[in-house]
Amino acid sequence: MINIENIKNIIFDFDGVILDSVELKTQAFAELFKEFPKNKVQELVKYHIQNGGISRYHKIQYFFENILCEEISDKEILNYAKLYSQLTKEKLCNPKYIIKETFEFIKKNQTHYNMHIASGADEQDLIEICKMLDLTQYFLSIHGSPTKKEILVKNLLINNNYKNKETILIGDSVNDYEAALKNNIYFYGLFRLGREE
Repeated sequence: MINIENIKNIIFDFDGVILDSVELKTQAFAELFKEFPKNKVQELVKYHIQNGGISRYHKIQYFFENILCEEISDKEILNYAKLYSQLTKEKLCNPKYIIKETFEFIKKNQTHYNMHIASGADEQDLIEICKMLDLTQYFLSIHGSPTKKEILVKNLLINNNYKNKETILIGDSVNDYEAALKNNIYFYGLFRLGREE
């Protein structure tokens, strides 16, 4: 049971928690691989939906190695990730995607908690999107992939000398839950109606 009075530190996931971007990112994967067999792309889309919070780098590698059964170099992964970024970044900078309830909580409580973002989204894209949406001011730090979320959370705890029992991760995926569990911190899961799981 979470004793909210003990919480001093909040780590937010980004996609699906602060920004309603899951559908847009799903469409971007379909667009990115539109030259490949449709049934294979559908497998990737399904994997993407079922594995929120995992980086695009991992999903691109998974698509080639596990779905297409082809090898892919690190350089090719980076090239696809760059194209994916181009498909999503500009659209994600639209304030209409900010989740109102989360944003209101953040604004209201920014002086009460130490707030950070730890996301499976690309870190550079994340920093740019937060800057464009004027969200940077609310967070002490913003972190993303390619570093795995459990490592991001671990580093936040260590680097800021946070106590586990005073820290909570707010997320919307199994990956978020596992990152909290592995770091022995609290987890609060969000579920948005109308979203496929």
